[in-house]
Amino acid sequence: MFARISRLFRAEELKNSGSLARDLLASERTFLAWARTGLGFIALGVALEKVEAFAAISPTLLHLENSRTKLAAGVLVASGSLCVAHGTQRYFSTMNALQRGVFRPNAAGITVYAAACVGIAFAGTLLVLENDGGRREEDRQDQTTPTKSP
Repeated sequence: MFARISRLFRAEELKNSGSLARDLLASERTFLAWARTGLGFIALGVALEKVEAFAAISPTLLHLENSRTKLAAGVLVASGSLCVAHGTQRYFSTMNALQRGVFRPNAAGITVYAAACVGIAFAGTLLVLENDGGRREEDRQDQTTPTKSP
């Protein structure tokens, strides 16, 4: 049973002509970088969700009432998952192309990934400014509210 399963995942041997082995190993390192980046996004999204759960216990401690951290966490987890999926697809398409002796640059994937990163950065900036603005409003209200002395 195990031998049958291992045959499914075993790649065929290739003749190391020219720089094929070096190119395939570079492609594996690139895949690992995509996977590491995607897992980093996923971990950050999970951590952000845990901060939201902690804020539910003590919202005044973290000043996160009415925040959109759940949305931000979901976007990070989704983008991380897409990053891992794209890296996997790119690895196998590059491996097949190198076996045929051709190579196709990843212009579309890089463009989409860069646009997604800019979008996430912009949305994150808006979230930070929104949360900071709420805190400043609370501080102004606290300063204008007179305190009663006993």
